[in-house]
Amino acid sequence: MTPESREPVSSSATSDNDVTVHFLDDLVPGQRFAGGTPMRIDADRAAAFAAEFDPQPFHLDENAAANSIFGGIAASGWHTAAGTMRLLVDGEFTPAGGVVGAGFEELASPRPVRPGDELRVEVEVLQVRPSNTRPEQGMAKIRTVTLNQHDEIVQRSVGNIVVRRRPR
Repeated sequence: MTPESREPVSSSATSDNDVTVHFLDDLVPGQRFAGGTPMRIDADRAAAFAAEFDPQPFHLDENAAANSIFGGIAASGWHTAAGTMRLLVDGEFTPAGGVVGAGFEELASPRPVRPGDELRVEVEVLQVRPSNTRPEQGMAKIRTVTLNQHDEIVQRSVGNIVVRRRPR
C-alpha cells in the first residue's frame, strides 16, 4: 500500500450495536480499513512473551542483542503478529463470524520491532470468493500491514479468512 492509498473506504455493511459487521457480500477488492488504537510495545511484556514463546538471546539479553543482526533488543516477530491480531480485531474491519483464518500466503517481517515502538494496522481486501460448497460463507483474501510510528512496515501478511454471507 502506498501512503496515498491508506485511507479507509466505507462499505455498505450492516451496523449492529455500534459495530459494523462486514458480510462477504459487503466486501470488494480495494476496500481498506484501519486497525484499532495504536499499540505501544512495552519492553517488559515483549521480554515476557519472548521468554515464554521465543527465547532467543536477541529478544532477551542486551549484550547478545547488540551483537546480533538486529543491533539491539528486538521484539519477537510472533509478539508482533499477536499485537497485529489484537489491532485487527479492535479495528474497523469486522467480518461476520469473526476473523477466522484459513491460512497465510505470506508473512514477512521486513524490519524489527523495538520496545517503545507504536504499532498500527491497515487492512486491504484483495479478493472475495463465495464458496461453491458452503453457500452460507466464502473466503476473503486480505493484506494486513503493520506499521511503526515512522510509517515503516514492520510486518506484512496476506491471508485468507472465512466470512459469513448475508442471511437471505
